[in-house]
Amino acid sequence: MGLFDQILGAVNNPHQQASPDQLGAILGTVQQLASRQGLDASSTQTALSVVGSHVRSALQQQRSAGGAGRAEAIVNQYGGTGSSADVLESLFSPGQQQRVAQDVAQRTGLTADKVLALLPILVPIVLNLLKQGSQAGNSTVPTAQTASSNTVLDGFLDADGDGDVDIGDAMSMAGRFLQR
Repeated sequence: MGLFDQILGAVNNPHQQASPDQLGAILGTVQQLASRQGLDASSTQTALSVVGSHVRSALQQQRSAGGAGRAEAIVNQYGGTGSSADVLESLFSPGQQQRVAQDVAQRTGLTADKVLALLPILVPIVLNLLKQGSQAGNSTVPTAQTASSNTVLDGFLDADGDGDVDIGDAMSMAGRFLQR
């Protein structure tokens, strides 16, 4: 099942946080960011895809080192539509941040410096999309010792590498879904 299918499943499940309004807010943030930065839709989608791939690797490392609850706690803490430099420190070393920026720059034509400036905004957006699978009204904060209860995050991290976890594609499909 693709990432967007998992997000749709969360939207249709009243026990999960996802809703069309939340997806719309995420897409609106992406569109505002692209507009303010002068990015076209293709560059924005590519940037989100590349950042999503690096976030996936970082969250997999967090899960391996500290359990499923650790990855979910990071998603819940930093997933949003605002800027957060703290999330970068939680997921990436300074050297890894440079590699992410260079990777995005190579794929989009943006400068690595511009990408570095965008990372504190792009990473929380990716995490916010993953947060959609969290349990609604769940006051239990996951810890390193507890299992994840976020089906979207679990699917994203457990993907078999077949390309079905692309964040950029999921954002594009969400936009088409919300326009219907």
